[in-house]
Amino acid sequence: MKTYRSPDGTVWNVDVELPSHSSALVVFHHPAPTSRLDRYAWHNARGPKVNDPRARLDRASVLQSLDDRQLAMLFRRSAPIQTQSPAYIVS
Repeated sequence: MKTYRSPDGTVWNVDVELPSHSSALVVFHHPAPTSRLDRYAWHNARGPKVNDPRARLDRASVLQSLDDRQLAMLFRRSAPIQTQSPAYIVS
């Protein structure tokens, strides 16, 4: 797992999930004990593997390939992960 320090000084743990042949989900885990503040962004890979739908990216190599500049860009584009569904009132 890598870490990323956001502009406000928060240190986020970074993980890669759901790798496909051309993209992977990058998850920023907030240090608070709740997951309500976690964020996610999609990383689009480049290279020869992206044209082969039978291939899969390796989570560890995707994480290793992300440098600080790329993590900052992904964090700027990230969105909060919704952990609770809205409560609907049925009448």
